[in-house]
Amino acid sequence: MEQILEIQGLAKQFFLHEQGREIKSCKDISFTLAKGGFIGIVGTSGAGKSTVLRCIYRTYLATQGSVVYDSLSYGKLDLVTADERQIIHLRKVEIGYVSQFLTIMPRTTAKQHVIDGALDAGFSYEESVVKAEEMLRYFRLSETLWDIYPNTFSGGEKLRLNLAHAMVKAPRLLLLDEPTASLDNNTKLLVKELLMKLKKEGTSMVGIFHDLEFMEGLCDQVYNISQGSFQKSREVS
Repeated sequence: MEQILEIQGLAKQFFLHEQGREIKSCKDISFTLAKGGFIGIVGTSGAGKSTVLRCIYRTYLATQGSVVYDSLSYGKLDLVTADERQIIHLRKVEIGYVSQFLTIMPRTTAKQHVIDGALDAGFSYEESVVKAEEMLRYFRLSETLWDIYPNTFSGGEKLRLNLAHAMVKAPRLLLLDEPTASLDNNTKLLVKELLMKLKKEGTSMVGIFHDLEFMEGLCDQVYNISQGSFQKSREVS
């Protein structure tokens, strides 16, 4: 089976220069993700789960190891050594990231944020508007919120907007950092249904979850991260 992501010996340390301290966040992380596959990551808070995702997305620069991504734009590319121009391009058109926290340009409305995601993926403006409205309705964000700046939104509304922005692109690789953390059960079902649809259409995914029930029927492999290192806890047949 073809691999879209191959991670070998990934490690990340943080240096607190003022205190002369080194904090080891994750180490010896190695795994491969098949095209169209879904890997779930579980583990205690502070074990390094989010660090792994951020090293893939390159918001953190890994201290050691390689993260080889089989891109459409550049072929096989080590995201650890790729230049900033390549990383920015891949984030726009190939790699999506859903965080618990909303990051948005100032004076950007909720609807425009999702439209921008579709535009980045290469859709025309007219297509982007249609896709954005479909996605906002899917995640049950009231039309009264569409033209409002999201800094006033609740935590659940911000997370739904994050999901809409990332998923409107239908990216080749989707990274999910606790995508259901502040959602009610009905919205969790919407997220799961859309993830299963994206997977069926070929999107490859790596996700962090505390809700083990949510992962059932979704993940092909589940890894447990403990004290910064990785162990495969199970493989779903």
